[in-house]
Amino acid sequence: MTLSLNIGASGMLAQQMNVDAISNNIANMNTTGFKRQRVEFADLMYQSKQRPGQVSAQSGNTTPAGLQFGLGVRAAATYRIHEQGAIATTNNVLDLAISGEGFFEVEMPSGDSGYTRAGSFQLNENGELVTIQGHPIQPSITIPDDAISIDIAQDGEVFVQQPNSPALTSVGQLTLVDFPNPGGLEATGDNLFLETAASGSPITGDPQTEQFGGILQGFLESSNVDSVSEITSLITAQRAYEMNSKVITTSDEMMSTTAQLR
Repeated sequence: MTLSLNIGASGMLAQQMNVDAISNNIANMNTTGFKRQRVEFADLMYQSKQRPGQVSAQSGNTTPAGLQFGLGVRAAATYRIHEQGAIATTNNVLDLAISGEGFFEVEMPSGDSGYTRAGSFQLNENGELVTIQGHPIQPSITIPDDAISIDIAQDGEVFVQQPNSPALTSVGQLTLVDFPNPGGLEATGDNLFLETAASGSPITGDPQTEQFGGILQGFLESSNVDSVSEITSLITAQRAYEMNSKVITTSDEMMSTTAQLR
């Protein structure tokens, strides 16, 4: 009976973590460039009363199945799904979406590099292209004070038009960064990720080359959260939580019945 109580409790805890992940997905439905997460579960160690393939001492035969009891479940990992979100039109010249693979690289206050898919950029007091938190994009792009217009090509080259100059002037080149395992990146909030040993080393390249996507000016990548799918998952997690709580209630009732035996 004690075993079933522990198993039910582990199931309730695992489903609570599942609900936490789903809730975060739903909360970030309108977060630019957000990538949804999925909880991966793993069964716990098994208690073996008789191992499969064990030779019976009485008959000398090999047991075909054995006698094992699982000890429950645990949340093993939260896997981030880096699939493309919908591209939404904004008509803001500093809004950039990546159509395909890659991340924008920004410089963190610590000097380390951060990576993001959220391309809602602004200009700081020095004319540098920065995120909404003020992190400069890397390599640095500076727009002249007298720029009349800004034109960013799909291959990442940034042009400006200045007074008394009919020709466009190139002021820099945007680059993108990709990783062997984007799912191994560490999320730090503010739409930023950090490199980890699991993600692998960053691979830098120009947009529209090799595995990198193109830059779309005047667009933003929406969250890849599917509201219908998340609500369905939320209901499923709720039902699983209730069923695990029923296991605990049933085990408690059975123990009470045993205690009343005379």
